[in-house]
Amino acid sequence: MSIFSFLFGSKQSKDSAIKRISASEFKEKINQKNVQLIDVRTPSEYKSGRIGKAKNIDFYSGKFNVEFNKLNKNEPIYLYCRSGNRSRQTAKKLEAMGFKEIYDLKGGIMSYR
Repeated sequence: MSIFSFLFGSKQSKDSAIKRISASEFKEKINQKNVQLIDVRTPSEYKSGRIGKAKNIDFYSGKFNVEFNKLNKNEPIYLYCRSGNRSRQTAKKLEAMGFKEIYDLKGGIMSYR
């Protein structure tokens, strides 16, 4: 089994900063305190409805890294997109940038509603 994990990668390693969580767990965590909540959809998607006071940082924007570098890498960050694909890719980028605790909404905003 570990050979397969090595060859194909595991979905979430124990040492990973990334945690993919369900809509109910995501909702519970973002309501606990003032959090870094980021919507990585396009501005038009963001305008069509967002979760709470999420900040919009477009995954496709040329300012992606600049905007994320303004955030606190030591504080938890909560990500979502439409279906979970862009936020999953964003989470991987943020982990490489040194973010310590990343929560990715499994299924995106579609699962949240």
